[in-house]
Amino acid sequence: MLRRKKTPTSTIKAVLPIQAVAKPVEILFEDDSIVIVNKPANLLTLPDRYSPHLPNIRTMLVDKFGDIFVVHRLDKETSGVMLFAKDAESHRHLNQQFEEHTVEKLYYGIVGGIFNHEVIDIDIPIAQNPKVLGLMMPTARGKEALTIVRCLEKYRLASFVECRLKTGRQHQIRVHLAAIGHPLLIDKDYAETTEFYVSTVKKNYRLAKNTDELPILTRTPLHAWSLSFIHPKTEEQVTFTCEMPKDMRATLQVLRKYSEYTPLPTMDFDFEEFQL
Repeated sequence: MLRRKKTPTSTIKAVLPIQAVAKPVEILFEDDSIVIVNKPANLLTLPDRYSPHLPNIRTMLVDKFGDIFVVHRLDKETSGVMLFAKDAESHRHLNQQFEEHTVEKLYYGIVGGIFNHEVIDIDIPIAQNPKVLGLMMPTARGKEALTIVRCLEKYRLASFVECRLKTGRQHQIRVHLAAIGHPLLIDKDYAETTEFYVSTVKKNYRLAKNTDELPILTRTPLHAWSLSFIHPKTEEQVTFTCEMPKDMRATLQVLRKYSEYTPLPTMDFDFEEFQL
């Protein structure tokens, strides 16, 4: 456990127990073609190449349903809605939608700094970083990537944003936000901050004697809130959502309480008075 010295919609419910995972994984919806999972943070989507015994959602679903097909992925630390297919034909149908960018993917994130855009289109190509294995970088030689970011709330030290993915490159949201100077509040790969504490924003924060302060956030605050697509069998538009996890909700609560944003007052000038 991390510590710091004193000196921060359809829903069918099911629970899949996973060994070594703090929280159970919830199945939001299931039918003959698809499975919708509420992925918790800090859980792998696929088996790790070097440590296949580590808990991961695909292995868990295979144990429950047999054959399962991965349609898309979420980073280990990202939480939220994930879609799996139960058969090859449904998998092909869904893959085509992702390739044609017709799937609506909506994420919530907490970024560092005051986001001074109501809405901004981040249209920056992305490619593998040749110097750091597994990481991405913005470059004109990369694949096209488009993220539409809307600011929902501002605080003195951070902002709450909505990210709509139009493409689905690896680490796209994280790279795009960092590229415009607003990396996620915690991001061990694309930012410098690795933990967030109440004392970061609350003045004169005091602890009881001989106690340490625990961080309220230790992972990338990114949540896949909504996923909309055409159902592979019914051909109807369906949408699935899931609530943000406790650590992100707690972080927002702290920011709203102790880091309220106060815009600078605007002043009206009579410029004719200053003409020479």
